[in-house]
Amino acid sequence: METETFKTWPESAARLVAVAAGRDAADTVIKGGKWVNVHTREVLDNHDIAIANGRFAFCGPDASHCIGPNTEVIEANGAYMIPGLCDAHMHIESGMLTPAEFTRAVAPHGTTTMFTDPHEIANVLGLEGVRLMHDEAMLQPVNLYTQMPSCAPSAPGLETTGFEITPDDVAEAMHWPGIIGLGEMMNFPGVINGDPKMLAEIAATQNAGKTVGGHYASPDLGIPFHAYAAGGPADDHEGTCEADAIARVRQGMRHMMRLGSAWYDVETQITAVTEKGLDPRNFILCTDDCHSGTLVNDGHMNRVVRHAIDCGCDPLIALQMATINTATHFGLERELGSIAPGRRADVILTSDLKTLPIDTVIARGKIIAKQGLMLAECPHLDWPDHARDTVNMARDLSADDFIITAPEGANHVTANVIGVVENQAPTKALQVELPVVNGEVKGDAAQDVCQISLVERHRATGGVTNALVSGFGYTGKMAMASTVAHDSHHMIVIGTSQDDMALAANRLREVGGGVVIYKDGQELALVKLPIAGLMSDSPAQDVAAQADALGDAMRACGCSLNNAYMQHSLLALVVIPEMRISDLGLVDVRTFELIPLFEEGK
Repeated sequence: METETFKTWPESAARLVAVAAGRDAADTVIKGGKWVNVHTREVLDNHDIAIANGRFAFCGPDASHCIGPNTEVIEANGAYMIPGLCDAHMHIESGMLTPAEFTRAVAPHGTTTMFTDPHEIANVLGLEGVRLMHDEAMLQPVNLYTQMPSCAPSAPGLETTGFEITPDDVAEAMHWPGIIGLGEMMNFPGVINGDPKMLAEIAATQNAGKTVGGHYASPDLGIPFHAYAAGGPADDHEGTCEADAIARVRQGMRHMMRLGSAWYDVETQITAVTEKGLDPRNFILCTDDCHSGTLVNDGHMNRVVRHAIDCGCDPLIALQMATINTATHFGLERELGSIAPGRRADVILTSDLKTLPIDTVIARGKIIAKQGLMLAECPHLDWPDHARDTVNMARDLSADDFIITAPEGANHVTANVIGVVENQAPTKALQVELPVVNGEVKGDAAQDVCQISLVERHRATGGVTNALVSGFGYTGKMAMASTVAHDSHHMIVIGTSQDDMALAANRLREVGGGVVIYKDGQELALVKLPIAGLMSDSPAQDVAAQADALGDAMRACGCSLNNAYMQHSLLALVVIPEMRISDLGLVDVRTFELIPLFEEGK
């Protein structure tokens, strides 16, 4: 594991000093590059970098004195030498990949450090699932730090998860070698109301000297927000506008701006830096959720940095937001995030700071990728059988399980409908008048309303919660089912045909989890996710191809939303406004209350 094979700075200091002084030869020297110094925000032309023990030993205009007969010399030929990119907040499970395959996908894009919150698997397998993710992360050739999930369930009383995370679990995990802090504290009402369990988890993290991740998914920047900040979360990534960004940093939090597969929150917030002129060292870039298709086809943190630059951010400031700012936030500024003596030798060679083509990626002093090709091994954990057997439904379902019965005697109803918003995590709480046909309420294509159901899959209760959703644009007879259903990760089924909804749900029960689409009774696309119903240990390219086919199938069913799968997967996330579905019913996240599907008397 990484902690056993990679020497610390103190353990390496004698050799680093000897190399820098010219008494010993470096393992590697990069010559003649443009040193991008994120400490001073400047580019130093024609500089050399010497590496020993996987750490930077010398950074200066001439490292000739560090070169010996066995030193590997890399000619930069004027390329920019930038620090390896850091993702400050992300969920590996959203890539549909294990930590090993996620690493294999993103390292060629220049990501050498990730701060991962495995709260998806925590909801399915509990503390054991977190430990499995942590252990595989520790095997990788890049830096994968784990944030101990804080909220399973994310909203107690509003959903039922496979397992619960307790303050004792948090306290135990703080002693694991790869744990960097507490994952996003999504139960912001709990913090605001002084919930002892939430405050105990924060206290266990702070007492261990580690970082508390935040998640304040409310537009209310008044007293509730101030109460949340007082509880201890050190960062937040749920902002969607400039005012959100400014409010966070004014309260001493680091503000994280995300560009995921479906979350486009950088452009509306980076103006706090580019126009308002706030100190950029308190702003950080992250991805949060990227599916495999994005990773393989578009990139990872390099994509986020490019986007920030396109939004008007100075390239050197954007790079700070994806390197040193992140390292500083997690107390690792002396360990990574910059090219400077003693730090981990994570460095990228690129020909352009704006478009960021990734030529060579070096992690811990080793070349791990060149020209988009991964060269290093990414070891896999031996996942236990019970981690691959998690779709626990009581029985196969039929079309009758998806019937929505109207109030007796009604010929129309006013329904509470979840409204999907393209490229954003929040939804809208809609009220739509729908007809009643033969005592049933179904979707209405003319109003872009179809059915959504949550199928319980952790304890085989046989429960099915039926509701309505708008915004996908589905037409004809179809259904889409997924065991990726943040954060409780039951099964979400959306469709216009109850027969197809049953077929889709039963297919996922058969294969042990994943995502599937049916149209007119025929399977159009299937992504198998056998590990916890969330991940595949197949290569990223294979999963990405399946995900691309999934996107094609959604479009064939009438959906034109950007990355609509991500919208589908978040419809049970009962901590992001305005309306969600859970195994307990329909949830109004503005009030954190269960509400009826139909408005009484309407």
